[in-house]
Amino acid sequence: MQETNDLNAPEKFPLFDLSAWSARQLAAIEQALSGWVASPADTPALAGLGDAMRYAVLDGGKRLRPLLVMAACEAVGGNQQAALRAACAVELIHAYSLVHDDMPCMDNDVLRRGKPTVHVRFGEAQALLAGDALQALAFELLTPDDESVTPLIQAQLCRLLAQAAGFQGMAGGQAIDLASVGLPLTSTQLHEMHRLKTGTLLQASVMMGAACGSASCDALKALHDYGAAIGLAFQVVDDILDVTADAATLGKTAGKDAAQDKPTFVSLMGLQPSMAYAQQLLAQALSSLEASRLDNTLALRALADMLVNRQY
Repeated sequence: MQETNDLNAPEKFPLFDLSAWSARQLAAIEQALSGWVASPADTPALAGLGDAMRYAVLDGGKRLRPLLVMAACEAVGGNQQAALRAACAVELIHAYSLVHDDMPCMDNDVLRRGKPTVHVRFGEAQALLAGDALQALAFELLTPDDESVTPLIQAQLCRLLAQAAGFQGMAGGQAIDLASVGLPLTSTQLHEMHRLKTGTLLQASVMMGAACGSASCDALKALHDYGAAIGLAFQVVDDILDVTADAATLGKTAGKDAAQDKPTFVSLMGLQPSMAYAQQLLAQALSSLEASRLDNTLALRALADMLVNRQY
């Protein structure tokens, strides 16, 4: 299968069916998540914790991060079993972060993925515990006690995910976000906040997929740059959608950033410049894939295009 070299071609990905590819990947991911996340029937003594965990993870979300893991693994010809575990682990970390971010002590949101947030449905204490348990389960998935994933890959995956979730990633970005309400941020400060809060986990998803196989240093650098570009683009588009889409479309409360006086790319740059910036970041991501010289980047290309060109 040949890839087009013209990044500006009217039909961007004529030889790749993202819907069919995603459907295959998502079927495996959903089955694995359902099997790995605590079943209430198997954990009757957990006082409903299994229900809260499954509510937070299953039956909702675009699964963009797991799809990036699987696409990057394909690009480097990696171990699909390792990638599936990594994909689910990334989604568990993402889900835990949403559970905690939605709580009254942080963003105090009541709607997520089109349904009441976990603390609204199960109470604050159970939501806190569910998030904690999902975070721990993510690392358990990355360290199976069989020979399906080599110790070296296990260590690499754990390190990548821990860095993306900790003070150098999501947690650090959320701390900056909470401290920035009502404050004017410079472009540099806003970029750094979102690089940490949102971008690092998306970038880590790409690099975790790449860690499941082998690639040259140049290819890994290109994938790292691709992940950085789409990580930032995702947040730019999210800020755009917060002011242009309704809650039914988003599956979460619309207009909340403005209502809480949070700095966003739209508030800093304006709506039209933000849209143009998202397209610029998409071009950077596609250029990085070209530079990787990997043979099978069609899924990564299509995911980047889908991410940026979500309906505004």
